[in-house]
Amino acid sequence: MGSLMWLGSLHLHNNHLSGDVPVALKNCSSLMVVNLSESEFTGNIPAWMGNFNGKFGKMYEFIGHDKEIIYELGLMVLVLHSNKFNGSIPLELCHLHFLQILDLGNNNLSGTIPRCFGNFSSMIKPSNTTSPFSIHNENHFAIGSMDSATLVMKGVEYEYHNTLGLLTGIDLSRNKLPGEIPEELTGLHSLIFLNLSHNHLQGKIPVKIGAMTSLESLDLSMNRISGVIPQGLATISFLSHLNLSYNNLSGKIPSGTQLRGFSPFSFIGNPELCGATLTDDCSEDGKPKSPIPDNDDTEDSGWIEMKWFYLGMPWGFVVGFCAILAPLTFNRAWRHAYFQFLDEMKHKLLGWFL
Repeated sequence: MGSLMWLGSLHLHNNHLSGDVPVALKNCSSLMVVNLSESEFTGNIPAWMGNFNGKFGKMYEFIGHDKEIIYELGLMVLVLHSNKFNGSIPLELCHLHFLQILDLGNNNLSGTIPRCFGNFSSMIKPSNTTSPFSIHNENHFAIGSMDSATLVMKGVEYEYHNTLGLLTGIDLSRNKLPGEIPEELTGLHSLIFLNLSHNHLQGKIPVKIGAMTSLESLDLSMNRISGVIPQGLATISFLSHLNLSYNNLSGKIPSGTQLRGFSPFSFIGNPELCGATLTDDCSEDGKPKSPIPDNDDTEDSGWIEMKWFYLGMPWGFVVGFCAILAPLTFNRAWRHAYFQFLDEMKHKLLGWFL
């Protein structure tokens, strides 16, 4: 495989491949699409993947009269989700200036999100319609219809084919990433989807998140993010999927028709959050009007109720026995009458059905 210098796309997804990613792959310097998802690769994400940055791959386009345009070809799609990669995300990936889609979701990654992710040039600038790549313009390169990848977009798993190159997004969900969301990510103005859910992220939502004007899907659920929701989030016009549930967010949900259109499920699991679509209205100090239960009091109350439940079980048995079973056991006349009654009821029921 290492001898395939001009290999443009590599799809080994949905296999049972295991172990480390083959080192020979780093010689395939012309790769634009790498999809190794849904396998059993282990170890660290190779740092040498950052070398697929267009330094060695070039394409020439002749426009007549001895004129030509030289394009650099670099890695544009890297999909490694649903493997067993561990360790930190290598900083070398920040050298992938042509990268449009980065999917490292559903692994065991544990390092912080690199701040240099804000340097992804193709996620900063709007899509270039004169791009030489087929995934932007099919008149130049013919591989666009053959490339595909399964990505989670707006909370749903889709398989993208010839529209793959129209997307820009980052998916780091379902890992063990600690730390804060880097402020540098807000500079990715052409990013369409961002999924950081199911991690150990803390801190606040970046204040400048409103600068991500192309964002259509944002999922920060199942983390430990605190603080208020920035007002700028309500100004993202294209935002159609939002999930901030099960964090430690507080205060009033920013006003604006954009956020009011989302269901309460986008915000649940944040006890100190109020306003907008939630049932809890906000008081003057920006806190929910309904009292927030103290976790310690709730746990103590639950333990007391459970203790009395178990203490009452034997007494309930004694009372039930004395009230019903004891008379039938010690009083012969009552016992005969009881069983005669049951026998008559049995014959009546059989008569109705037969």
